[in-house]
Amino acid sequence: MVTPRWHTREDSGLRIDRRGRWWHDDEPVEHPNIIEAFNRGLRVMDDGRYQLHFGNDWCFVTVEQCGFMVVAVDEAEGERFSIRLSDRTAEWLDLATLSKDDEGVLVAKVKEGKALARFSREAQFQFAEHLEETDGTLSVRIGEKLIALPDW
Repeated sequence: MVTPRWHTREDSGLRIDRRGRWWHDDEPVEHPNIIEAFNRGLRVMDDGRYQLHFGNDWCFVTVEQCGFMVVAVDEAEGERFSIRLSDRTAEWLDLATLSKDDEGVLVAKVKEGKALARFSREAQFQFAEHLEETDGTLSVRIGEKLIALPDW
């Protein structure tokens, strides 16, 4: 007989893996409506921990690398890109925070620098359309402006 596992706010059994997939007690969460509700309810706290808010209830969530996914990149007027995140919010992409993880996937700081967001495959392709290499330096083109990406 399997003993039931009791969950608490501190030990909810919920986690997000490095690819942005939700898990509960090491079983994948697969229902799209539940995934959407979880993504929309995710909050990063000032201490760096993640909470899932669902109605009037909440619990902590374990995050392996990035709590959020960049799902789309939109070219904005001027010198900025707008990124859309998995929680259905949008914010400006801070190019200075852009890096690559150990799998070569783009990662950027979001939520006022408190969290990391990993680019989805589609978002990474959208961003790559704006990249140019000149004399061994990788730069991003935004409108008429070309901005060098440091240490790439």
